[in-house]
Amino acid sequence: MADSLTPSRLEIEVQDFGPIVHGKVDLRPMTVFIGPSNTGKSYLAILVYALHQFFGNGPGWQWSFGGHFSPRMPRGVTTDLPEETVAALKDLFAAVSKASPGRSDDTIALPEPIIELAQAQFNEQADALVREIVRCFGVSGSATLVRKGRVKYARLAVSRSGSYYATPLEHTLEFDGRKANFQSTIPGRVPFRNVADLTRTADALRSNEYINAYMSLMTRMPAIIFGDLYLPAFYFPADRTGVMHAHSAIISAVISNASLYGLQHSERIPMLSGVLSDFLRQLIEMGRIPKRRALRGEQMAKLDAASRELENIILGGSVDVEGSELINYPRFSYRPNGWKSDLPLMNASSMVSEIAPVVLYLRHIVHPGDVLIIDEPESHLHPAMQVEFTRQLAKLVQHGYRVIITTHSEWVLEELGNVVQRSQLPEQERAAVSESDVALTPEQVGVWLFRPNRRGRARGSEVVEVQMDESGLYETGFDDVAVALSNDGTNIFNRIGENR
Repeated sequence: MADSLTPSRLEIEVQDFGPIVHGKVDLRPMTVFIGPSNTGKSYLAILVYALHQFFGNGPGWQWSFGGHFSPRMPRGVTTDLPEETVAALKDLFAAVSKASPGRSDDTIALPEPIIELAQAQFNEQADALVREIVRCFGVSGSATLVRKGRVKYARLAVSRSGSYYATPLEHTLEFDGRKANFQSTIPGRVPFRNVADLTRTADALRSNEYINAYMSLMTRMPAIIFGDLYLPAFYFPADRTGVMHAHSAIISAVISNASLYGLQHSERIPMLSGVLSDFLRQLIEMGRIPKRRALRGEQMAKLDAASRELENIILGGSVDVEGSELINYPRFSYRPNGWKSDLPLMNASSMVSEIAPVVLYLRHIVHPGDVLIIDEPESHLHPAMQVEFTRQLAKLVQHGYRVIITTHSEWVLEELGNVVQRSQLPEQERAAVSESDVALTPEQVGVWLFRPNRRGRARGSEVVEVQMDESGLYETGFDDVAVALSNDGTNIFNRIGENR
């Protein structure tokens, strides 16, 4: 969703977070995390999701269960703002009234009293932000997320840069098991798409409701300050087959033990991570959301076509969800092409259950501009289907989605290399020389390798960007495994020959 509120670059840097010693990633429209197990790929993916959940309140947020960020009244202010802040608000809206409506490149200078008050408010969000991160991971406390060893705290930094800001905006969070500190940068000048963005704030100002005017301005600031983190994000956990098959039993158990919550600890119900509980909630909500039939507009028509391609090319049939007559609890089904009746999804193949959530989300919940985070998209898929699913994810990026995946699949990475390579060909030649015409530019794709840290005494992993080589491949280490297997097989074959 490219507009004045989404500058070109968003970087996330972590230090001593989970198993990660240090890593910095530049989130692209298509972002890929690869590397050995237990190096932190899912850790970073869940962290990105948690940030979206906390700062996100963008279009479609009601289905992402986000928007935990909530600027409060300034400390010590109960009835009115300080005189210098009121004067600064008046100066701000005098400048806004002179802006040119409809121009996407307008920026407005924020007066210093507003910057200082807003910065103090934003910096008070540390504990709430840590609570949301802990919720998404489903751990008992923030100390669990600090890398083991002689480190005192974990550190997170979010940096944004773009044409509107002379220097990058940086927001940093440091936490251990006892306290947290959050420091957020408020820019001196901020973009506004048009004067109408601040109509409600201006109305409150004209009525001398200065606190309401200020708080209305603050509700607009997260989109300006945190950019793409303001957009809705959806997390598809690994082993979607197991979740799709077991969600009925899980929810039934939770409902039957609901009276235990807040009263006593129950060993019978383990704590669910936030990413899993959100996924389950969204599955339940699907039974209540009507289908987006006859999608209108060119972009929505492409979205409808994308979900149907996933069904036809990969699933070989269609998936559906209906709410029960009594409680709107969802019933998921699959109908193979040519059949006249449905199968319960739990009786379909694991491949169908893996892809079904993506199809259903596209049909019922998500919109272009949203962020899809998919853990191990290759799960339960034949290599040929891994390649096709990668193409379909790239096509979603073409339609305006942002996609983050974690993967162990060389097939996914090789096809992604082909997707980028195709962008170097004229459009009319792509389908003629390749099995697909789907293409993304090198600037749209970022691949990051999570690898064991081999420097110093620090135990953990580091994150480095992987560049495409001259042959159009991302160097991932998969070839080393293939060579080792080949050499081992050759040695065995030769020894067998010697013993004959």
